Amino acid sequence: TLIEMSVVVAIIGVLYLTVIPMYGTTVHKSKEAVLKEDLYVIRKVIDQYYKDHQAWPPDLDSLVKSGYLRAIPVDPITNKIDSWTILSSDPWSHDVYDIHSGAQGNGLDGTPYGSW
Repeated sequence: TLIEMSVVVAIIGVLYLTVIPMYGTTVHKSKEAVLKEDLYVIRKVIDQYYKDHQAWPPDLDSLVKSGYLRAIPVDPITNKIDSWTILSSDPWSHDVYDIHSGAQGNGLDGTPYGSW
């Protein structure tokens, strides 16, 4: 009957309105988790490269060419490979000492992505 269909449509509407805000937050949390894991892995690989070669890698591509990484990961926040911020061991050298996300904005915990 019409009343039963109206009740079902109302229930579906309420469920929809409660699930959609949680979906956006869940997707954002998962992207942040992937970013943290990518940063951890890249930093660990940079340290392994340093231990093996007694020098910091000249760029991220050398980590791929040397077999430490299969590919440079995509920054999950910017969806780009070239948005990583590279930090050198000193201001005059052109090497990779550390890496940060190049994404603008803050994470869900309030800290800027660039400081992760």
